[in-house]
Amino acid sequence: MRPGHRHSFGPKSKAKHQKETVLRIWTYLKRRKLTLYASIICVLFSTVFSLLGPYYIGITIDEYVLVKDVDGSIRMTLLLAVIYIAGAILTWLQQNLMIHISLKTIRTIREELFSTLHTLSLRFFDKRSSGDLMSRVTNDIDNLNNALSQSVVQIFSSLLTIIGVSIAMFALNWVLSIVSFLVIPLMIFTSKKIIQVSSRNYAKRQQNLGNLNGYVEEAISGKEVITLFGREQETIKEFKKINEDLRESAIQADTYGGFLGPVNNFINNLGLSLIIGTGAIMSVHGLTTIGVIAAFVTYSRLFFRPINQLSNLMNTIQSAIAGAERVFEIMDEVPDLKNKRGAIPATSIKGNVRFKGVRFGYEKEKEIIKGISLEAKSGQTIALVGKTGSGKTTIINLLSRFYDRLSGEIWIDDRLIEDYLVEDLRKRIGIVLQETYLFSGTIMENIRYGKLDASDEEVIRAAKIAAAHQFIKHLPNQYNTVITSGGINLSQGQRQLISIARAVLADSDILILDEATSSIDTRTEIAIQNGMKNLTKGRTTFVIAHRLKTIENADCIYVIDDGLIVEHGTHEELIQNKGYYHRLYESQFTI
Repeated sequence: MRPGHRHSFGPKSKAKHQKETVLRIWTYLKRRKLTLYASIICVLFSTVFSLLGPYYIGITIDEYVLVKDVDGSIRMTLLLAVIYIAGAILTWLQQNLMIHISLKTIRTIREELFSTLHTLSLRFFDKRSSGDLMSRVTNDIDNLNNALSQSVVQIFSSLLTIIGVSIAMFALNWVLSIVSFLVIPLMIFTSKKIIQVSSRNYAKRQQNLGNLNGYVEEAISGKEVITLFGREQETIKEFKKINEDLRESAIQADTYGGFLGPVNNFINNLGLSLIIGTGAIMSVHGLTTIGVIAAFVTYSRLFFRPINQLSNLMNTIQSAIAGAERVFEIMDEVPDLKNKRGAIPATSIKGNVRFKGVRFGYEKEKEIIKGISLEAKSGQTIALVGKTGSGKTTIINLLSRFYDRLSGEIWIDDRLIEDYLVEDLRKRIGIVLQETYLFSGTIMENIRYGKLDASDEEVIRAAKIAAAHQFIKHLPNQYNTVITSGGINLSQGQRQLISIARAVLADSDILILDEATSSIDTRTEIAIQNGMKNLTKGRTTFVIAHRLKTIENADCIYVIDDGLIVEHGTHEELIQNKGYYHRLYESQFTI
């Protein structure tokens, strides 16, 4: 599959649940009640101080400036300075408090999102690009953080200011107040139309950003394959197309969102012109004073300023709502693998396993497993063989309960697999996958991942059983060697040995080896097989192997073809039958 092929996931072009999303964000903010109340109190007092300023400006002009009272003017100037300084301090304090609220809220949402991701089954991740999921955890939540830190208190402050200014304006002069409000319907109409268009574009931009992240993640992960097949230019061309889609959607979002500021500024200036013109006419006829007009001009700026601020914040708010909706979409995913009521802990299991008529498909309309029945007794080694895509790994996934079967029964120790708690069951099953993954950290830490409380001696003993100790002791820092970027400083075979050592340390009751030695040379494989004799003793082991020489001593070999068991028995029995297994074996060991 070429990189970037899976970039169709994410929200639709229009956010569908804006109101619900905003209300849900508010439920998180309410958890910080004390800090939020303190911030609101600061907003209240800062709003009061902002309203007092224009009022005393009008008094200063009418009662002191026009009558040339210098001392009175100085006193009023000092009073105004105190008012504006106090307002500035309270504004800074409310912003600082809101930053703390927003960061704690974002921390909670991010933790809940990350926790949700770890409750979902592999089926969920099969259908989504990891880059898009990363974009939701990082970019979308960052957009929400920006909106919370800038917008929540600003919205509350703006509403208080608008209400307070309206009351003050009507108290001063009701005629000029009505003139000021004439432009409000025009402002509401234009803002509503612009927001309707821009909200769709911001949702589309977030979707395209997730697509871009998904493509980049796949291109970097598959760099070796891209280089091997010489697809650099095609990859760059596809990236340019996705990047251009993001650019176009971002331009549309920012362009439409950017209309709000200039349009509202024009409407504000229009309202200010009406106030000054009407005030001048009224002043000539003795219906008002210069101080009242000056106060009204200041109040009108205070009235329209929060509206302008809200307009400018709409870009941030729309982007945040679109991002929050994408985040909540994941958080609302219902895990399809749940512990049923009454499930018991799997503290220790004997390892008797039985499949009875099991059917399964990653997509319901396309079954991979078609009514398989098999049995493994405690302590036995069971091998699963067959061509690629026959369903071997799927059987292991069902046993590990990475997925739930569509029908049939899976039993472990005379209990259905659903009778055990999922997390406990998986602790009793050790798995070495064909595709190994190592975390950033030391080799010691990666092996200890199989048993977090293991001592250094236990880790080293597990490495020796897995034949990993031999290469580790020749590294410059031995077990303290740092593994970077998933283990790129180690060979594939070395990574697989560490993965095997991790499973050895886990000391599980059931062991699964899914092509565990596929990347290891024959000599090392022989050493591992000798070590595995001690590891598999007394525990049920399932082995998937293409090299049939490695499973000749298995207690029972099940041959899978197209989701069905076509043969089963010991190596000698299957060879004598001269059936499917015999043909596979002969194809590997005859010339």
